[in-house]
Amino acid sequence: MAAIPQSTIDEIKDRVDIADVIGQYVVLKPQSGGRSWKGLCPFHDEKTPSFNVTPDRGTYYCFGCGEGGDVIAFLQNKENRSFPETVRQLAKECGIAIPEDAGRSEDRVGPLFEANEQAQEFFRSQLAGESGAEARRYLEGRGLDAESIEHFGIGFAPDRWDGLVRHLGQARVSLEAGEKAGLLAPPKESGRSRYDRFRGRVTFPICDVNRRVIAFGGRALGKDQQPKYLNSPESPLFTKRRVFYGLSEALAAIREKGRVVLCEGYFDRIALARAGITESVATCGTALTEEHAEELRRRRVVEIVLLFDGDAAGMKALERSLGVLLPRGLRVRGAVLPDGHDPDSYLVEHGNESLGSLVDQAPDAFEILTRLAVERGTSSPREKSDAVNYLANFVVLVPDPVESDEHVRRIAMALGADPESVGELVRSARRSSRSPETRSVREDFRVEPRKHEDEQRHLEGIVVLVANHAVLAQSALRPRIEGDLPNGAWKALLGSLLDAADNGCVDGEGRIDFSAVLDELDSDAQNRLAKIATLRLPPPRDVSPEEELGQRLEWFERMRQRKEASELTKKLSNPSEDADSVLAEKQRLIEARRAAQGLDPGAMP
Repeated sequence: MAAIPQSTIDEIKDRVDIADVIGQYVVLKPQSGGRSWKGLCPFHDEKTPSFNVTPDRGTYYCFGCGEGGDVIAFLQNKENRSFPETVRQLAKECGIAIPEDAGRSEDRVGPLFEANEQAQEFFRSQLAGESGAEARRYLEGRGLDAESIEHFGIGFAPDRWDGLVRHLGQARVSLEAGEKAGLLAPPKESGRSRYDRFRGRVTFPICDVNRRVIAFGGRALGKDQQPKYLNSPESPLFTKRRVFYGLSEALAAIREKGRVVLCEGYFDRIALARAGITESVATCGTALTEEHAEELRRRRVVEIVLLFDGDAAGMKALERSLGVLLPRGLRVRGAVLPDGHDPDSYLVEHGNESLGSLVDQAPDAFEILTRLAVERGTSSPREKSDAVNYLANFVVLVPDPVESDEHVRRIAMALGADPESVGELVRSARRSSRSPETRSVREDFRVEPRKHEDEQRHLEGIVVLVANHAVLAQSALRPRIEGDLPNGAWKALLGSLLDAADNGCVDGEGRIDFSAVLDELDSDAQNRLAKIATLRLPPPRDVSPEEELGQRLEWFERMRQRKEASELTKKLSNPSEDADSVLAEKQRLIEARRAAQGLDPGAMP
């Protein structure tokens, strides 16, 4: 179910000249009297032109690699953008308005975009003015000249409580929009007014893929000012767990090179871009998340280079990132900076070429982990076993069996261990990772257990039920839906559907109107919604929707009780635990389970 009507999409394709659009990327020469055009394919290396564009049909096709489609498909591939992103950008360029019923969220977020644009204008003017003198000196000390400051849109928020408040008022932007965008903080006391969130800070605009400002990062100038880095709070525009700083600027280079260089901060990303590593991005004040990884995978990224400090904190960040990236089939290398350096300081001291070489020659992340394991010691049988077990926790995250086996071979070679023994430990770790309980991993690294298929099936079933029966949003089971289900992508989508039901976004058959939530969802949630759209008419059952919902919720309750019972059993083996208390708690759990099943709690099981 598309958020943008097909009629609008057709109008865009009719108005756009596909040869003109593709001609911005490919040198085209007319063929057959100008009815078709030919050039070298931009999607694979070739010396003889086999890439054809036919404006009459609005299509392109390469006889060499088989790539083909319409103008939207071309821009999706070339610019590495999603379908909605591409359609909206084309609509904007050719002056076609997206109908309100297809993008109702635009009415809600439009004022927020305007507030952010006005804030960016204010911050940049303040940096250039008298109040920005200290900030300019600070940036010059970081090696940023006026051209770099202009290019990256860096600004300055003066150390005032109402500087931006006044600017927004003069620009006729509501202070409510400024607060919702995260620019203004709500009054601390009744009767007081909103005030500037960013004060006395250098500012960095965070943009979406269409280069619209959605949030800001701010670096403190005062020595005692805390926190050192302040980011916009989450808003309808900004979800930090899936947004990258610099992505809009990096998209073309990511598509060309097939890789992403991932760092941790604003200055780090700017340093990489200044060194010519334009395929670089940074997270926005948060560790790498599953949503970040999905965003990269959706961009057809082949390889990720993690750039972290060489200290203990940097290595732990590398470990955590691998736990997110490897299960998605992404290949990861690690560029480790010398102690005491971040990309910014390394660039100043060693120059562009040296930083570029550090990234280009980054070893496979497993080589770094193996080196760490060897440095910790492998001289005794126990140390060698600990090292193999530590590395096995990462090997099990690799979905490709050939790649996984090669890692086993290399680990065995590096540690002087038997390959078959290493393989057996990996297989054991893999079996353990599929159990319902989370494994403990050495060096404080935690590998999340893979989601059980039954759990995913029940979660999906609950989402389908609510989507088809909006009345369940008012069910007495609503608190259990919101409180008992495990957090994750399905639960987040379920929350959006419940909100839509609360707001009356329901069709004539009592089903939730998907168009009310589609534009507010990330790409993963949109894909999940598209999947359940095909299940909107589930086969009838002998139970009511509320009864079926109750049965599925009971499944999660049983899983919770089993986990709790397992934890109590583990406690019994711990001599430091009070055995009588643990046994009493376990008995209470058994009685509660029997009572829930309608059995006599006091009867013998």
